[in-house]
Amino acid sequence: MSDTIITKPTLVVNCGSSSIKYALISEDNQHRITGLAENLGLDDAHIVHKSLDGTKTDVHIPGANHKAALVKIMELLGDQSPIAVGHRVVHGGREFSTAEKVTPHVIEEVKRLKALAPLHNPANATGIEAVQAIHPDLPQVVVFDTAFHQTMPPKAFRYAIPKEMYETDFIRRYGFHGTSHAYLSERASKLTKAEGPHGWLVAHLGNGSSATAVYNGESLDTSMGLTPLEGLMMGTRCGDVDPSLHIHLKRTLGLNLEEIDTILNKESGLLGVSGVSNDMRTVEAIANNDSHPHQKDAQLAVEMFCYRAGKYLASLSCALPDLTGIVFSGGIGENSATIRTRILDVMRHFDVEIDSSKNDALFGGGEGSFHTENSRYELWVIPTDEEFQIAQETRKVLGL
Repeated sequence: MSDTIITKPTLVVNCGSSSIKYALISEDNQHRITGLAENLGLDDAHIVHKSLDGTKTDVHIPGANHKAALVKIMELLGDQSPIAVGHRVVHGGREFSTAEKVTPHVIEEVKRLKALAPLHNPANATGIEAVQAIHPDLPQVVVFDTAFHQTMPPKAFRYAIPKEMYETDFIRRYGFHGTSHAYLSERASKLTKAEGPHGWLVAHLGNGSSATAVYNGESLDTSMGLTPLEGLMMGTRCGDVDPSLHIHLKRTLGLNLEEIDTILNKESGLLGVSGVSNDMRTVEAIANNDSHPHQKDAQLAVEMFCYRAGKYLASLSCALPDLTGIVFSGGIGENSATIRTRILDVMRHFDVEIDSSKNDALFGGGEGSFHTENSRYELWVIPTDEEFQIAQETRKVLGL
């Protein structure tokens, strides 16, 4: 075990319906303890805890709920006591444009907004209340996925539907992956030698994928909308479809809304088109395997993913007063040089030039540029760090 004591550590908590992902992060981001509690409420509930020196411990907590799991997580942290807790909360609605210190009002709003994020916000609220019960004097902050995108202008966030639906029922585009896009655009602006303000097209590409136009540190438009289903083709999500698809499937196949929602969120995307997997690594391997029966389906899935990503990035450039470059991140964006190349091939009118050797070398957590000196726009791969972004915003709100 390491004897290192993390300086001014912030505990970042991301609660799902039956899981808790956590990270204890030092003020300078040089030291980190991480872990994941899974299957909460079930007999096989357990925590996989990774210490400072990388040692993994699997702790079984049969039947434990979120509160019991957090009690055990605090025990596993030992002497590494956090000075604050930052919670990832998916939806902040229209009210929250920044991270917020936890108050009774904030908790009630997180719960009320479950109508916009029924799978996530209730679990997020449970985590906040569990920490309060265990350590009532420990300051907590909520960092909303949607907050970064509150700088979008009405022309970008409004839907062309009756205004009463916006004013009364808050039906609009919110965007997600906000902490990731905030981190990536800020990091890119630190790495570039270009003079500011900077305009970035940020592609967070993974099982969940989104793209955002960021100018001078502000989101001006993004691909996800009222829910994370809108926008790019993803691992199991369909992305953009005709809004009348729901009624068409009801009329022709007799499906109800819940069945249609399951299809579009959990059975579509790479999985639906390829017929084999939601993992791009698997789909790419099959696409290159001449003897595989699903080769053509896998090839089409890759082609559709890249075409739609390139098309979206190109369209989002319209939101930027000026474009500095394009940033790739997420499991796919960070690790697949071929996917990056194919997306940029779709954007052939943008006059970017790829340094193939640099592009091929960027994978497995590598950070760097892969444009040539003659490229009109910069090209970057930057591993995202949402946990650090949440910790940073938590400390800022609390003045730590």
